[in-house]
Amino acid sequence: MKKYIYLFFTTVLFLVANNILVAQEKFGPTPTKQQLAWHEKEFYLFMHFGPNTFTNLEWGKGSEDPNVFNPTAIDCNQWARIAKAAGAKGIIITAKHHDGFCLWPSKFSKHTVRESKWMDGKGDVIKMLSEACKKAGIEMGVYISPWDRNHPQYGTAAYNDIYIQTMKELLTGYGNFTELWWDGANGEGPNGKKQVYDFTRFKDSAMSYQPNIVIFSDIGPHIRWVGNENGLINETNWNLLDTAGFKRGEGSPPNDTLNRGNFNGKNWIGAEADVSIRKGWFYHEEEDATVKSGKTLFNLYLNSVGHGGNMILNVPPNRKGLIAPQDSAALMDFRKVREAAFKTNLFKNAIIKNSKNEMAICLTTPVTINSIQLQEQIKFGQRVIRFEIYAGDNEAEMKKIAGSSTIGRKKIIQFPTTTAKCFKVKIIETKASPIMGAVAGYFIKN
Repeated sequence: MKKYIYLFFTTVLFLVANNILVAQEKFGPTPTKQQLAWHEKEFYLFMHFGPNTFTNLEWGKGSEDPNVFNPTAIDCNQWARIAKAAGAKGIIITAKHHDGFCLWPSKFSKHTVRESKWMDGKGDVIKMLSEACKKAGIEMGVYISPWDRNHPQYGTAAYNDIYIQTMKELLTGYGNFTELWWDGANGEGPNGKKQVYDFTRFKDSAMSYQPNIVIFSDIGPHIRWVGNENGLINETNWNLLDTAGFKRGEGSPPNDTLNRGNFNGKNWIGAEADVSIRKGWFYHEEEDATVKSGKTLFNLYLNSVGHGGNMILNVPPNRKGLIAPQDSAALMDFRKVREAAFKTNLFKNAIIKNSKNEMAICLTTPVTINSIQLQEQIKFGQRVIRFEIYAGDNEAEMKKIAGSSTIGRKKIIQFPTTTAKCFKVKIIETKASPIMGAVAGYFIKN
């Protein structure tokens, strides 16, 4: 088990049985217990799978013959095993993408696995994956596109009721899901009409079916898009967002706002960075050579999880219904690089000295590091605006080696390789007395 040093910058302390307990009020918006649990996941997989896998499209038209969907060697246990081996905490599957095709035999659609020749129309990908995730001990979530290019009622008031019933089927029929993913796309249906989504009813209904689920969209309500599909979160990242006056999709806040959050945001809405391991989101054989390396994925991790958000990595199953060998190899390499980077906390034997808004980390012998990991105890709110890091051979003689903005759930700060006996974290600007969590020092090899 990794050893971390915990520190607190606060004014009221109680000593009980040699342990320091902090009496501290929450400040500003704070996460729910479900949001806190989501923050702890850090990394999980996305899986885009459906007719597009077989038609070589990214956005299906909704008019595809259901028989094109025929993953003859599908093995959801393989998906779950690989996800767990990669260190991913779960899998989110595109249960229904924009083409309207349902990966389960929905009673509210005639464009489903039931209408396909796969398993003689008796297959159910959602059931198979749910059972596989439970067996592997990982979590599962579902992407359910509100846009439906196949359903004849799309573009009418009746469709909102149909969508709610579709959600109910999934959220009440397959066990617990940890995340519900809403895409912001809203195009025309088969009748040429667009839908006015009733997201308030959608949210209330989903929460009534699964009260502990967290919902993703441009503006939450629980977690947000980061304004890009490159897996990157800004160095400044507030888990706060103002949503009043904004809508999902075309009416959402500017992408830069989604990437940074709002300094004085009124709602706690964490940032989830989505990116695909390949060029596209669905599997395309010609993109086998575009699979990102473990090193590239780790750099994305540093710029998402290391900037206080979560990383959702798309790994699309191929036409056989399997994770391709190239993708699996990249995932295993990603875990190897991650574990090597964080294997040794070079601050584990340090002596910590705290004063107001400063922490000195002193060691008996010099250590060589190029990164420091900081955390706030976000259950009390996000407070730190700006901080600096210093290093030297003693506390009296230190020079600045790094500086950054915001910390949040986790901040990994990288800087030129430095050898020193003493390090100092100085909070330059903060909204309220900072309450810090873990701090660790690492040497990450390039």
